[in-house]
Amino acid sequence: MKRILALLLAMVMCFGLVACGGGSSNEAAPANDGAAEGDAAAAETTEETAAPAASDVKVAMITDYGDITDQSFNQTTYEACKAFAETNGIEFTYFKPASDSDEDRVAQIEAAIDQGFNVIVMPGYAFGKAIEATAPEYSDIIFIALDVSAGDFSEGFTAPANLYSAVYQEELCGYMAGFAAVKLGYTKLGFLGGMAVPAVQRYGYGFVQGADAAAAELGLTDVSLKYAYGNQFYGDADITAAMDTWYADGTQVVFACGGGIYESAAQAAAKVNGKVIGVDVDQAAIIDGKYGEGMTVTSAMKGLAATVDTMLQVVLDGKFSEYGGKIESLGLISDVPEENYVQLAGSTQFADGFTADDYADLVIAMHSGEITVSNDITKSPADFATVITVEDFGSIK
Repeated sequence: MKRILALLLAMVMCFGLVACGGGSSNEAAPANDGAAEGDAAAAETTEETAAPAASDVKVAMITDYGDITDQSFNQTTYEACKAFAETNGIEFTYFKPASDSDEDRVAQIEAAIDQGFNVIVMPGYAFGKAIEATAPEYSDIIFIALDVSAGDFSEGFTAPANLYSAVYQEELCGYMAGFAAVKLGYTKLGFLGGMAVPAVQRYGYGFVQGADAAAAELGLTDVSLKYAYGNQFYGDADITAAMDTWYADGTQVVFACGGGIYESAAQAAAKVNGKVIGVDVDQAAIIDGKYGEGMTVTSAMKGLAATVDTMLQVVLDGKFSEYGGKIESLGLISDVPEENYVQLAGSTQFADGFTADDYADLVIAMHSGEITVSNDITKSPADFATVITVEDFGSIK
């Protein structure tokens, strides 16, 4: 079987599209639909998968290329799986690939299956090729993917009945973060993305739209936003130097969007008492703990833990067949902020300019469709600015 999977993986890598997305395809998803299917073709399947009985469920999480202490995707997914397993009395463990390679991710998926685990949870777009090489072969195993989009699979790949993948409408929480920043009095903003992949682009474009909307509402014409990608998902001396220049030029807060790239923004901010905005999970604890209390204005978050809880409960309830074969785009499903799959962090520094009640009102307006947010990444960041000024630096490296 492993020889066959190795061959399949080689074919996938040779003939597949290069997957570099962070969570969604380039196709526009409904801006305010909380559970729209991300790809109709991928959602269609003619197979049935045999779900394990509740008493037989054994859950394994595979890390992507990070660790369960990364304060991001891996840690959030691990903690959610572990808590669910403990609450429901089911067996759980995690597996870590030896390196950042498709082969090693496949090896750990196989290792989990060999050890009797029948529900495999995988966070992050990097799992696209490994899923292609394993899910169709192990039709009796349930695969739950987080942030693996249709664009992360090879062209023509159809999600099998034993796979469910959740992707997120990053443009919505990006909008919330940009709107909040301007409402809180910040007029010199920055967006530092990791790589220019669809999920990061949607975060950034939403951020621009939110900042622009808030400035228009306040009648401001002096709001500016510097926009760049680091071309990697970690900080380094070169990116920190660029951020030093931004903050020295008056930038007050930078939305650091891309894994560990926040390190460069935070290092530069710490030198001038600047601010940052976190991403994916509530990053206030780690950023403030390392670089100074109160540095993190807010974080634009995805509902990774909520997705894990929902889907593992679906498995226990024997209802996975209702979800298998789907790639779903998750966003706003409620007027209540914390019930949504995209939201601002609970640690948000609310103040008179933007209170918790103001945030709740914003969510209501977005959920109802009164406010719509574009996720068209074929445009440039400046295309979304009507009253603010956007300076696009392209890639720093």
